[in-house]
Amino acid sequence: MANDSAALIDWNTFSHVRTELGAGFIRILGYFREDGTKAIAAIEEAIRNRNSAALVIPAHTLKGEALQFGAEPLAALAEHIEKVARRCVEIKQEPDELITDVVRLRPMFEETLAQIDREASPLMERRTGGGFGRRTPTTFGRA
Repeated sequence: MANDSAALIDWNTFSHVRTELGAGFIRILGYFREDGTKAIAAIEEAIRNRNSAALVIPAHTLKGEALQFGAEPLAALAEHIEKVARRCVEIKQEPDELITDVVRLRPMFEETLAQIDREASPLMERRTGGGFGRRTPTTFGRA
């Protein structure tokens, strides 16, 4: 995961959404966290039960919400799961080919959230904003 961690978020999209949502950003981010966690649990349950149809809606939901925050790799993986699951439903096949993709989903989601949390943290804003609260180098006792 460390290899693609830098590319998990399109920060331009993220910044635009953050600005557009304004005060509602944190609330909507909370929905993404909650809905994404539920969607991944449903996807994992569906793959354990080898139920192609049960993969479609949670993968579709995760895809849309991930795109909203610029989490393009997560959205692409969810979309892949959705498309393959739809194909499996159409040809009446179990979704065994998606097992490795589903295994990758939770760690990618968690790392995506970790990066978003680091960026969305009020402490991050204060650190990059400078000014109040920044410690200045102390030269006490030195000539």
